[in-house]
Amino acid sequence: MTDTPGWASPSSSEPPRDDTRPPADASAAVPGQSAPPQGAPVPPPGWGGPHVPPAQPGWGGPQGPYGPYGQPPYGWGPPPSPKPGIIPLRPLGLGELLDGSVATIRKHWRTALSLSLGIAVLQQAGGIGAELLVGGKTGDFTSVLVSLVSLPVDLLLGVIATALLTVVVSRAILGQSVTIREAWRDARPRMLQLLGLTLLTALIVGGVTLLGFAPLIGYAVAGAAQPAIIGLLVIVGLLSLPAAVWLWIRLSLAAPALMLEKQGVMTALSRSRRLVRGEWWRIFGITLLSQLIAFVVSCVIAIPFTTVGLVLGLGDLQRQVASGGAGLPMAMLITTAIAGVISATLTIPFTAGIGVLLYVDQRIRREALDIELARAAGLPEYGGTGWSGQSGPNPTKL
Repeated sequence: MTDTPGWASPSSSEPPRDDTRPPADASAAVPGQSAPPQGAPVPPPGWGGPHVPPAQPGWGGPQGPYGPYGQPPYGWGPPPSPKPGIIPLRPLGLGELLDGSVATIRKHWRTALSLSLGIAVLQQAGGIGAELLVGGKTGDFTSVLVSLVSLPVDLLLGVIATALLTVVVSRAILGQSVTIREAWRDARPRMLQLLGLTLLTALIVGGVTLLGFAPLIGYAVAGAAQPAIIGLLVIVGLLSLPAAVWLWIRLSLAAPALMLEKQGVMTALSRSRRLVRGEWWRIFGITLLSQLIAFVVSCVIAIPFTTVGLVLGLGDLQRQVASGGAGLPMAMLITTAIAGVISATLTIPFTAGIGVLLYVDQRIRREALDIELARAAGLPEYGGTGWSGQSGPNPTKL
């Protein structure tokens, strides 16, 4: 099996059409309904074959090799889609996308949760360190300054999480397990490019937002205070937010394209725009729903810990308020960090899995990636040889 089984982008210089999937060759096509599945034994006459009753008057069932209801003679309906791993290899619905992301956490929990736990601990440690470093000395700007101080650490950890979890999910689709060491080995050569892609995407999306609010910022810095003009400039700034969201979704599939297709930064951005074209609202809705689910889970976990921290640190909080301080009591910092670690451990692999599965789903719909993945998973009816001739447990059977 190659290092990038089934993930290579189409080699043709002509962009793939968005309205049709390219046809597969005869050896890779899904077994048709006019013949039994490959490898199925052929029963002798009168032994075991499904009995097709003759057409009754008024039923209108056509006669022939497909039976009176248009069904193949060897079963009822088309054969099910192959499912070597966490998803069936066909265009996915919303429930299958969510279930595939959860299945990754459930079936490969040692790797997925270990990665997210390590990332979450480092993120919360960086946040506590930034909070202690600032120490509430900047008044109302404390929270903003803490976010700016911890931003580089969060950005780097986010890139590492995206890279490693993309490898984990891509292997889980093929029914293969991967250790943290193997995921790091596969993701490390693309890490710097993914960091550059993340920074470039943030600059593009953030630059559009900043451009929209630039007149308001300039007007406020100039010291003017006309309420009507300020209100108008606020509306102008808010109008830039839909454009920023539109760009964010258009570029949302660039990270898995870069990691799995081993493309450059600009090529990955172009691939994302091509895959999202015509499906923007669907991808936006699924992405928004996944973020909403992650937010609800985080809130449910955070509420009891925040309550406990508030009770334990109430005395310190009252003293800080009386003295004009703006920092949080240590008890609240610790309990909030524990809640953050637990929630991030669960939500980081979930949202990362949704992103990778959306990318895979779009390529299945437009480029027949399901056939290549079936071959890479070693399914013989698709001409795959991946694991079929190797000794030991078959990783395509979970």
